[in-house]
Amino acid sequence: MGSQSDLEIMKQAADFLKSLEIPYELTIVSAHRTPERMLEYAKSAKKRNLKVIIAGAGGAAHLPGMIASCTALPVIGVPILSANSIDGWDSILSILQMPAGIPVATVALNGAVNAGILAAKILGTSDNLISEKLEKYQISLKNKVLENASDIKKDFPNRFD
Repeated sequence: MGSQSDLEIMKQAADFLKSLEIPYELTIVSAHRTPERMLEYAKSAKKRNLKVIIAGAGGAAHLPGMIASCTALPVIGVPILSANSIDGWDSILSILQMPAGIPVATVALNGAVNAGILAAKILGTSDNLISEKLEKYQISLKNKVLENASDIKKDFPNRFD
């Protein structure tokens, strides 16, 4: 993440990965205030056996793109609504509108949970255990919707089954 203020959002990705027992790193790497640290982090990621990087940033939100420019690993960007943001659009567009050759997968504003899920799906393409855990997670989502539909039917019995 670009700063301490991003932790509340980025912790959501970490919590999802932790729920699937996927190891992760969580740290602050600022593209603007610690550019040397950012370069070292991105360039050494593969040597540290990372497979995917989730980078969250607000405002100008250069971190995900700068990380992507320094590594061949997939990068998932999380635009974060920050105190100095323009309704989050500055962060969204800074991450989304990358030049050809430097892609960054971009999730919704403050969408760190989806970033964690997407990272797990990328890892699951080569790890059957992660893939199986994701399938169970998706089944739990389906079951929650069906449970909610059943609860509503009790209050409104003449509705669609």
